[in-house]
Amino acid sequence: MRNVTLPEHNTGLAETGPLANSGLAGQDIVSAVLGKPSPHESAIGHVSGSARYVDDMIEPANCLHAAVIRSSIAAGQITRLDLTAVSNSPGVATVMTVEELTGHVDIGPVFPGDPIMTSSEVKFFGQCIAVVAATTELAARRAAQRAIVEYETHTPLLDPREALAQARLVRPSHRMIKGNIADGMAAAAHILEAEQAVGGQEHFYLEGQVSLALPGEDGGMLVYTSSQHPSEVQKLVAEVLDVPLNRITVDMRRMGGGFGGKESQAGQWACLAALLAAKTGRAVKMRLPRQDDMVMTGKRHPFANRYRIGIDSQGQILAADIEVIGNCGNSPDLSDAIVDRAMFHADNSYYLPHAVIDGHRAFTHQVSHTAYRGFGGPQGMMIIERAMDDIARTVGQDPLTIRKLNLYGTSTHNPDRTVTPYHQQVEHNSLPEMIEQLEHSSDYWARRTEIHQWNQASPILRRGLALTPVKFGISFTLQHLNQAGALIHIYTDGSIQVNHGGTEMGQGLHTKVGQIVAQTLGVSSEVIQVTATRTDKVPNTSPTAASSGTDLNGKAAQNAALTLKQRLTGFLAAEKSVAEEAIRFADGRVFWGETDTDNTSFAELVQAAYVGRISLSATGYYRTPKIHYDRSSASGRPFFYFANGAAVAEVVIDTLTGEYKVCRVDILHDVGRSINPAIDRGQIEGGFIQGMGWLTTEELVWHNDGRLLSNSPATYKIPAIGDTPPVFNVSLYEQANNEATVYNSKAVGEPPFMLAISVWSALRDAISSLSNYQLSPDLDTPATPERVLKAVMAIQTDMLDKAVANGEDC
Repeated sequence: MRNVTLPEHNTGLAETGPLANSGLAGQDIVSAVLGKPSPHESAIGHVSGSARYVDDMIEPANCLHAAVIRSSIAAGQITRLDLTAVSNSPGVATVMTVEELTGHVDIGPVFPGDPIMTSSEVKFFGQCIAVVAATTELAARRAAQRAIVEYETHTPLLDPREALAQARLVRPSHRMIKGNIADGMAAAAHILEAEQAVGGQEHFYLEGQVSLALPGEDGGMLVYTSSQHPSEVQKLVAEVLDVPLNRITVDMRRMGGGFGGKESQAGQWACLAALLAAKTGRAVKMRLPRQDDMVMTGKRHPFANRYRIGIDSQGQILAADIEVIGNCGNSPDLSDAIVDRAMFHADNSYYLPHAVIDGHRAFTHQVSHTAYRGFGGPQGMMIIERAMDDIARTVGQDPLTIRKLNLYGTSTHNPDRTVTPYHQQVEHNSLPEMIEQLEHSSDYWARRTEIHQWNQASPILRRGLALTPVKFGISFTLQHLNQAGALIHIYTDGSIQVNHGGTEMGQGLHTKVGQIVAQTLGVSSEVIQVTATRTDKVPNTSPTAASSGTDLNGKAAQNAALTLKQRLTGFLAAEKSVAEEAIRFADGRVFWGETDTDNTSFAELVQAAYVGRISLSATGYYRTPKIHYDRSSASGRPFFYFANGAAVAEVVIDTLTGEYKVCRVDILHDVGRSINPAIDRGQIEGGFIQGMGWLTTEELVWHNDGRLLSNSPATYKIPAIGDTPPVFNVSLYEQANNEATVYNSKAVGEPPFMLAISVWSALRDAISSLSNYQLSPDLDTPATPERVLKAVMAIQTDMLDKAVANGEDC
């Protein structure tokens, strides 16, 4: 190796300063960067308005704006389409229909069924029929309204149970079987049955669906898009344009929220913008107005659930027959995997010795429902959490007692209670310890006693309390998506540029990845720049979803950083004639000996390595180990590990109006070894409030003709700051992940969402108090004041009927 002189410097560092060792595994480093509440990398830009989104970009010269001509019926056939007035409208450059396309017409992300436009059959209200490009957005929207469309109208199918009865499914049903359910039911002291409707949810991201397409040379296209899956957008744009993927580059710097709504459904708008750009040779921007966005894009799947459960006299589950029916809308989209995940989580945290779980994917004439935070898991958990409350009322126990009795791995009679209905072992289960810790920190039992006494003296207002756990599997259930890549450049001044396949939607992924690279190389986060996600830097990426953004992309970035660290270590060891094991990277410096002069700055080492012709650019790759699932036998290990949490919610309801308030929430959530506690807390708080909105205020309402009536902020209520519980305690359960994740952290994006089930359960608890906790109310979600009042009245009627039957004085 060519001899290069490295400058000698005194460190000036105290002996107590934390130093990262040179271990290339990178798992046991005492953190100098990680575990610190570092601010979000775009925080200042977010609050100042300088953070640039797609709609903030300076538009190229002669840029056109696109608008959609959409159907005004939910089911039927187009009998006449006249776009003459649209074409002749002021400012219109072109109008496009599906007949003009020479490439792919169906843009279904996994299975076919999603035509980019239709000229014949209409399957949902708001379906895209044609698209127009004009010189301004207003001109395009006005022109679109001039289209003449006539239909043969059919009666829409909107009920998923009716769809199942008619065998109208978007994908085949699936079943999981464990043990012998007939034997379990035969041994039961009680058999309980119930049905449950679980409402959907609008994503309501701050930034709507938007794309900007710029035509290039040789049929190429540069697409700026607000998408959680840039590689899928690249693929779909290439297919509709009928060009190779290498001609399409997708750039995604940040989204103003995604929550799953931009995993698959951002692709259509990018494709339409690209088609118009290719046709006109001009840049085209497509940004959906809020109402169009709400009408034309999918929601969280509404579910219709059912259980039949056998229990012993103490309330322990012996057998469970569970059915989950996903309202998938008009096409498969991601519904196969979403209903699978609902099935995977229909046990939540509880051991089911004998179980049958059926999952159905129902067709309806609604927009194709899609990914949403939790990806079916929350809908699946709801049915077993209802069962826990119902069991408690049946056997006269507190619901928490029943939940603890049925947890995985807690039975003295059967210590091997660790196998799920899909035959994965629940390993390293921290929930019993977490629940015990939260019981004490929240004063659960003292508050339970006080609430009982308060309710007995309060005829109108009633309080409720509930503690519910979460066990959420982490990994994509589609195995090949569990991979990621990263690219790191170190420049000669010591600054570092990182690119990876994950997308930033406000969740702090770029901040965490930057911290991981900084920690691995022993430098400050300030020298790290994480750049826009681009398909020409890291190819073939997976969507940022399934809570795996940091797990996958952070590990890929760490591996790239370790490659560079090894190169620098080898170079320095040769230059200084020391063993590689003696070299340490920490605090922006590199150490190779015991004296104060045996070190140099990271930047100076990099400069020397460049002169020494050492490559300062590296790729990293990671794929999740251990996971597999055999669909034919419904068994395997679909999840690398489980993230756990528990929440205690207290509510008060007005039995005369159904109005209620969440008074206090206590959360203990498992984050593994936290990379950034501030971001993790933000995810927990935000996820909980979003989940609370799903279960209480956010109501999707469709007219019987298939029109979405809750299509604006005026008719759809997300939680506001005033809905935040006045007492909101969030604690992190920091215990290193037993699996070899990046720095032994755990995913924290989706699991906290389901902690909000505690609010719904607390509402049921308050209503049940009217029967002295003898009856378990029916309370579908969202549990609006109207539904709460209906449940109150049903309990009061049942109690009155019971009193009359017993000859009691009413």
